[in-house]
Amino acid sequence: MSIPPASLRMAEVSGAEALWLLEGSSLGRLVYAQRDLTVVRPGRHTWEYGRLVVRTPAPAAAVPLAATYHVDEIRAVAGTGWSVTVAGPVDVITDPDEAAHYRRTLAGWSHGPHDTLLRLHPKTMSGFRLVRAEA
Repeated sequence: MSIPPASLRMAEVSGAEALWLLEGSSLGRLVYAQRDLTVVRPGRHTWEYGRLVVRTPAPAAAVPLAATYHVDEIRAVAGTGWSVTVAGPVDVITDPDEAAHYRRTLAGWSHGPHDTLLRLHPKTMSGFRLVRAEA
């Protein structure tokens, strides 16, 4: 039995909880502007040293200087879920040793020229949790 949408609401979470949710997940979406389009690519991520490392099937040359990364887990039937968004400057990981480390620890979506490793330096992080509305 699913919970009616009217009995649910989104509640903002603290920065610490948003980070905890982000660290507990491994899949998300990289979002960035390219010309007049918004591009969304799947990604696998890890949080290290205050930065988000993302492996995504996007051409490195196409990724701009800043991007957004979105992670969520929604279970509509149970009426639970959350969403976290991180945005900030991005740089491509080009050091061969560092890239080899992340290629071993983050499974890729594809291999070849569009298998890119990025480091996102968070400037903003926000999150919401799906909760039951007060009666």
